[in-house]
Amino acid sequence: MELSAVDLYPFPREGRSMIGRATQVVDCRESMGLAKGGGLAQRGTLSEATRPDVIAIAMSPGRRHITKPVCEITYGLRREGIQTSVLVLEAGTGVPESFPQASRGYGPTFGLNERELEQIARHKIAVLHLGNVRSHVIFKTKEILAQVDIPTVVVAQCPMDFEDFAREGIKTRQVKPSRQKTETKGEVVDIVTGVTRGATCTRVKLNTLAKVLNRHLAEINEREAKEALKAKKK
Repeated sequence: MELSAVDLYPFPREGRSMIGRATQVVDCRESMGLAKGGGLAQRGTLSEATRPDVIAIAMSPGRRHITKPVCEITYGLRREGIQTSVLVLEAGTGVPESFPQASRGYGPTFGLNERELEQIARHKIAVLHLGNVRSHVIFKTKEILAQVDIPTVVVAQCPMDFEDFAREGIKTRQVKPSRQKTETKGEVVDIVTGVTRGATCTRVKLNTLAKVLNRHLAEINEREAKEALKAKKK
């Protein structure tokens, strides 16, 4: 087990309480990280929070795929008290099979295995950071949400909106594709753009993402409470 770096704080002794800080316990990854100090996670690893609220999904690390924003996003969300797991995909580079053939190259193919799908599905909401090219981000999001029914916040550098996703058959909170053209189980509920790959994520963007997630988590928790109460009455 390991403690989140931003939340290291002595456990309260008898008669002492913590003010403004909370300790978060996070499961260690399956293997050591990459780079100096082991800061960059290897592909195919999950760092799981105690409570499965948010899962941040990152590309596989490589020369052209820099996962730095995900590390800072996780740090910022945990600092705001949001329980956040981090999944680095095994095959998180390239584009999925659904990507238009006319634009495909001969590089790696993006995809998820059964274990990754199960890990994503047990969380309440997902945060996706899957690159910087608009078309790649959209089709990678489509590949994930076609297999997992989970509300999702997309984080990217390039500008995009709900219509861009709906045009490709992805359900979104504001724009719905027709029933015949809908190709996903999950739904894009929010988009945060302007997060530059490989650069420090600004406090403004971290605050925006935290507010978005807190709002959606509150709605999810309220809905779950109502459903539980309804089931109890039956």
